[in-house]
Amino acid sequence: MKFIVSSTYLLKQLQVLGGVINSSNTLPILDNFLFELDHSKLTVSASDLETTMASSLDVESDSKGSVAIPARLLLDTLKTFPEQPLTFVVEDNNTVEISSNHGKYALAYADGNEFPKAVALEDPSKTVITGDVLATAISKTIFAAGNDDLRPVMSGVFFQFSTQGLTFVATDAHKLVKYTREDIKANQVAEFIMPKKPLNLLKGILAASEDDVTIEYNESNAKFTFENSELICRLIDGKYPNYEAVIPKENPNKLSIDRTQFLNSVRRVSIFSNKTTHQIRLKIAGAELNISAEDIDYSNKAEERLTCDYQGDDMQIGFNSRFLTEMLNNLNSDEVQLEMSMPNRAGILTPVDGLDEGEQITMLVMPVMLNS
Repeated sequence: MKFIVSSTYLLKQLQVLGGVINSSNTLPILDNFLFELDHSKLTVSASDLETTMASSLDVESDSKGSVAIPARLLLDTLKTFPEQPLTFVVEDNNTVEISSNHGKYALAYADGNEFPKAVALEDPSKTVITGDVLATAISKTIFAAGNDDLRPVMSGVFFQFSTQGLTFVATDAHKLVKYTREDIKANQVAEFIMPKKPLNLLKGILAASEDDVTIEYNESNAKFTFENSELICRLIDGKYPNYEAVIPKENPNKLSIDRTQFLNSVRRVSIFSNKTTHQIRLKIAGAELNISAEDIDYSNKAEERLTCDYQGDDMQIGFNSRFLTEMLNNLNSDEVQLEMSMPNRAGILTPVDGLDEGEQITMLVMPVMLNS
């Protein structure tokens, strides 16, 4: 088995795949990349048993075969090469020899047949979405997903596809984000919960891609196919909480404000808040928003006044400043609207502008009790 490939082209593909490999694996074979050669087509895969990703590369070769090559060692070696052709030859003494312009390097390899096979999806449903739209949907929601191992369903992003549009939801019970696209439709209704790790990988790869991504899914697995790569992952098992029930429908108090100004103010004031509760107080009266925080233990306090556009009754409400900052950071509109009903009901944050046609974002943040 022998092939010739460009060093930078190979490195670029392997760095993406390297994101799948865990730092400590239960099975030693998972510390390797699987190289499967079929003449001029080389398929490289990486897996952690839950997620498997494979990319196809064009190489010069007329042989066939499969070997598992240590990932870390190969990546570290490739990073040091300037652009040049590398020749890989699988020798009989269980080593792969790499020849460059200046030298030769031998790595021990494992048998490619020991590498776990990717799951084949039986009878999957299918939806097609452009790469940048999927990447946007992931980055707008993933930050709100939880990290609680006791509630695994909340540690992923909920994909809800229907003939009306696509909805992506993430929540950790303190904050919730719902991202909807009405300009893209699925041909049948489907719901599944995607784990964070494969989503972070997809977000990184697809950020600027306008190519189509085909999503296939069944009860237990999902497969994303794009350009020359595919990613298969196991879905999170369980029923997602009824998120529609927690979004308050009647919110008579509406506050509109410049997003950057609001974000900077919350950031500054929160430095003076209690280090465990991160509590800030919003006091709204007329066209004035008063943001304050106090850490009684250390006699630290801060207060800022902003002008805003407000319709509703005067009110005071407390929020965790970290959640508010994360949400405001994740929007790219110039102006945002915060809708509220009562100090003990969730506030709803939505962008006023800057959205594409058919795109909607609703963010919900639970209040914290104010000690008057």
